Amino acid sequence: MKSPVTQVLHTLYERYASLKDGKVADYIPELAKADPNLFGICIATRDGNLYEVGDTRHKFTIQSISKALAYGLALEDRGEEHVLSKIGVEPSGEAFNAISLKPQSGAPFNPMINAGAIATCGQILAKDGKSRIERIRDYLSQCAVGQLDIDQEVYRSESQTGHRNRAIGWMLRNFDIIQEEPRDILETYFQQCALKVTCTDLAVMGATLANQGFNPISGERAIAHEYVDNVLGVMASCGMYDWSGEWIYRVGLPAKSGVGGGILAVLPGQLGIGVFSPPLDEQGNSARGIKVCMDLARELSLHMFNPSAVPQPALRRSYNASQVNSRRRLPPAIFRELRRYGDRIRVLELQGPLLFSTFEPVIRELVKQAAYCQHIILNFSNVFSVDAVSLRMLHQVWEQLHAVGVRLTCCHAGRHGQALSEAGLGDDALFANEDAALEACEDALLARVMPDHIPQAPPVPLSGCALLSGCDEDELQLLEDQMETRSFGAGETIIQTGGRADELFLLTDGCAEVRLLLGNNRYQRLDVFSSGMSFGELAFLDGSPRSADVVAISPVTCRVIGRALFDEVGRQHPNLKVKILNEIALQVCDRLRQANVEISALRS
Repeated sequence: MKSPVTQVLHTLYERYASLKDGKVADYIPELAKADPNLFGICIATRDGNLYEVGDTRHKFTIQSISKALAYGLALEDRGEEHVLSKIGVEPSGEAFNAISLKPQSGAPFNPMINAGAIATCGQILAKDGKSRIERIRDYLSQCAVGQLDIDQEVYRSESQTGHRNRAIGWMLRNFDIIQEEPRDILETYFQQCALKVTCTDLAVMGATLANQGFNPISGERAIAHEYVDNVLGVMASCGMYDWSGEWIYRVGLPAKSGVGGGILAVLPGQLGIGVFSPPLDEQGNSARGIKVCMDLARELSLHMFNPSAVPQPALRRSYNASQVNSRRRLPPAIFRELRRYGDRIRVLELQGPLLFSTFEPVIRELVKQAAYCQHIILNFSNVFSVDAVSLRMLHQVWEQLHAVGVRLTCCHAGRHGQALSEAGLGDDALFANEDAALEACEDALLARVMPDHIPQAPPVPLSGCALLSGCDEDELQLLEDQMETRSFGAGETIIQTGGRADELFLLTDGCAEVRLLLGNNRYQRLDVFSSGMSFGELAFLDGSPRSADVVAISPVTCRVIGRALFDEVGRQHPNLKVKILNEIALQVCDRLRQANVEISALRS
């Protein structure tokens, strides 16, 4: 089944594949060799999903699109104040190769025209044993699908014919915008423009900018987050040369074009777009690319000033601990108390980028819940970026909640954990997953509402096992005499996935955990049993292979009902077998009811 997004791209491809407008760039001899029929469109989402049609994997040279990302590297190397003292950020209203310098200072008007791009190269440092071009290539590669290489033939062609750019370089040296002889800087610039990319690379570069500097394919940070806004700003105001004003009016996306036929566009917080088609219009922008981007912006409502393009609210879902509990199974009396007081524990699932506009409603919800809750858990599993403003507000509300006796914790922080810790949240406020956070909050709540509650259930006799709660003394004695006793050390496997289900276990001492194996030595905790509980019933009844591991998490003692004993009880004492089966059925009903409550809460 074809995605509707892919269908949109196919429609656009068919709409403009036959367009003959524009002319392949010929002022650089090697570029004149490009096939004018090549045409590709790609969208990359901030979570790394790709939609593509046409010649999206054909390699071409990045040309001026490199200017935007190289500007980000210059900012990282020198800092914003220094770079602004050398390169402006004002639209020039002139062609990309105009000799356009400010009259008094000699500074280029912006980093998107050739003069500004050459000055930008001069701000990038050779360091860590790498030359300027090696660092630029690595930097751009981190934003793309993979490692980028230089098209040596295009580079030589650009270098041999780049007389105008050489003149610009010497003028920049004259005004002290670059502080060294410009030859190396110019060759770096020519090589930078000759880096080979694909349409897919451009889309992923755009998605990296949309994703606050994280490459959605590699998951690694490629651009320092504090400079992403600067790069997008100059792209929005200057990226399409002297057509930039009309572009932002009609398309509404920060973008950068190159004379190799590529266009990179960004919908901040959401996606990147790459279009490739060599024929250029009079402004030096891809003729097909302009048409495609205009239609995409209109048909998918991508204009960044369109209200529908505003990032989604940060609060995804909210529920309490009477609806969704930790995975451990509690004794019935304790579970009833947790259901009774569980609304004092609130979970807020967050999503998307956390910035002031999306996080402010979450702050309001936290303040509101403080009147009702003693524990609030923020789940970060669907959060892909957190800005400094949100971190500062979170720390402030954390302190305010703590002052009124409300504990705020965070889970699934992942790569945001260090930032949360540095923002002032203590290590005891950060949990690896929601289950661990819920369990800690449940223990604290139960200690408050049940002062005599002991988190670690004490050993119980056979009569204390819930599965045998309906048995009389004679029946219990019969089982006591015939059931096997087994002990396991912490970490030992009691039941193994795929094993034969010939035994039913009653836990009389210790705790055991049910683990669903995920591969690569990873697992997910499904359940936790303590003294008085039973496990392995369902597979025991229907004879199916074990579906998960059960592992002792403390020293464990179990009583075991084997298949032969269970069959013998059925023949000699049918009422006892009925009692055991009835209790299993009641426990299954309770689990199904709780599962329905959880499903209902998670659907909201």
